[in-house]
Amino acid sequence: MNERKSSRLSLDSVRLALRMNERKTQPERCSTRGGCTVTLYGEFLTVTRNRKVRCEVTLTDKDLVVKGPYPTPFRWSKVVLNLKDCIGCRAYRGGDTADPAAYLSAYFYPLKRLWMSSGMSRQRVEHCFGFNTLQDPSANLEEAEKWARIIRERSGRPQPHGDGVRTNELPRPCRMMLLVNPQSGKGQALSLYNRHIQQMLNEAGVQHTLIITEHQNHARELVREADLSQWDAMVIMSGDGLLYEVINGLLTRPDWEEAVRIPVGILPGGSGNALAASIHHYSGGSPVFGEDLLISCGFLLCKGLVSPMDLVSIHVSSTPRMFSFLSLAWGFVADVDIESEKYRHAGAARFTMGTLVRLASLRIYKGKLAYLPCTKDCNSERKVKNDPTLHCNNQTSSTTPPPALNQVTDTPSKNSFHNSCHSNNSHQVHRTENPPHANATTAAPGPPDSLLLPLDQPLPSDWEVVQEEQFVLVLAMYQSHLGEDMVTAPDATVDEGVIHLYYVRAGISRSALLRLFLAMEKGALLSTNCQHLVYTKVRALRLEPHSPKGIITVDGEVVEYGPVQAEVHRGLARLITGCVG
Repeated sequence: MNERKSSRLSLDSVRLALRMNERKTQPERCSTRGGCTVTLYGEFLTVTRNRKVRCEVTLTDKDLVVKGPYPTPFRWSKVVLNLKDCIGCRAYRGGDTADPAAYLSAYFYPLKRLWMSSGMSRQRVEHCFGFNTLQDPSANLEEAEKWARIIRERSGRPQPHGDGVRTNELPRPCRMMLLVNPQSGKGQALSLYNRHIQQMLNEAGVQHTLIITEHQNHARELVREADLSQWDAMVIMSGDGLLYEVINGLLTRPDWEEAVRIPVGILPGGSGNALAASIHHYSGGSPVFGEDLLISCGFLLCKGLVSPMDLVSIHVSSTPRMFSFLSLAWGFVADVDIESEKYRHAGAARFTMGTLVRLASLRIYKGKLAYLPCTKDCNSERKVKNDPTLHCNNQTSSTTPPPALNQVTDTPSKNSFHNSCHSNNSHQVHRTENPPHANATTAAPGPPDSLLLPLDQPLPSDWEVVQEEQFVLVLAMYQSHLGEDMVTAPDATVDEGVIHLYYVRAGISRSALLRLFLAMEKGALLSTNCQHLVYTKVRALRLEPHSPKGIITVDGEVVEYGPVQAEVHRGLARLITGCVG
């Protein structure tokens, strides 16, 4: 019996050797991904379960295919690694000078199914191969460097943008300024950088300088005075507030036209993380949260692909014009955002807690809302019915708030919404067929606003005025997410040149409002068919609060309470979005 088993093992060994020789001399065509042509083939040592084994490695234009004996020499396994999931590759010599071998390490972050979930998240996989076929150490290193170079080239190819437009790439190597706010969110941004991002950037070969912000507006001051020629990109690891500082710092520079074109990126380190969640959404990934979202955004950052990003100019009465990349909010959303600051230690859960608190004491705000609707030639305009209102199940059409609500309806003073915005253009409008409007601001840096008039002038005739004057909330969005788990505008893109305007009229019940926010978690806000919710796409808007007290936020930051107007500037900035397509 033992002799028979021994002879069978010997025969298997011979067959194994013959199969290895056959593969050495006749590398097969790769059938993976549609039968791609083999570019490189070799047999190398790798480590499997803490032991060195010989494996076959095939490089095609799309994949790195690894075949090897696992777990015994008589059973073969095959691993196909998609080069789109690779962020970096390097060749190097070992620490032993007597060892002629060179080594190749490739770093992949493939999508793997989450435990007890149908979603997918990226998880790190490293493959290391030893090149020791030659006695000359420099020849082994040269062969390893050839593999590494081709893998880097093919893993870094630009992917098409969602609308067919190619993105740009960050240069290689890339010099990156990385700003980290150690106080954001739960105060873990710096530890998350040390645990994940530092390693990922090193694997991708991204040279970066870490700067820890020390106080509010520190980032704004830095970028306003920085020598931008030293940097290829600016990335912040924080909540959305730090990027707000960076954007506005760039646009207050004398050289703003060049400064605003420097690519900016974001890594989620705060509690809201709306732009980070939007970038992940644009990449086509299933919803992820926390550290899974951080790894996804780190992966997209390492891919280094850059897309145009819309910015929205915001005017208030007595402070300089500002620029927004995310949202403008008044009413319920702004209240929850600011009043939930006391729960910051809870991370993203602070917004859930703030929502429940504010629902218990719902407020109604009086004001005037007007907007310039998207025209038919707006490339992302969606056909809507004459009445854009979406009807809610089991709701009455009354706009009168129920008596149980805390109504903020005090009569405003006469000049409450006729304050000057200190414009040099205070003349009356003389309309022709399609003239640019007088700029609301011309002295400040940044692009002119061709659609806005000064706040103390009447609205142009082509603007639409909302008839209702009692609101629960007004929300203008230009990205898909309002928070990690709040998909407000799922069809939004990063550079479509429109503002997604939502408002909720007074009269909505607490339960219906709660359903709206629960639907937002699934990106189904408009599917609620709520008659008090109105949605439309606009190019500009003006809001004039009549209630004496309230909160207005821009990108989650409190701004002066009073009249405010906004205009979208398509593709003004550059955002690192990764593989979008």
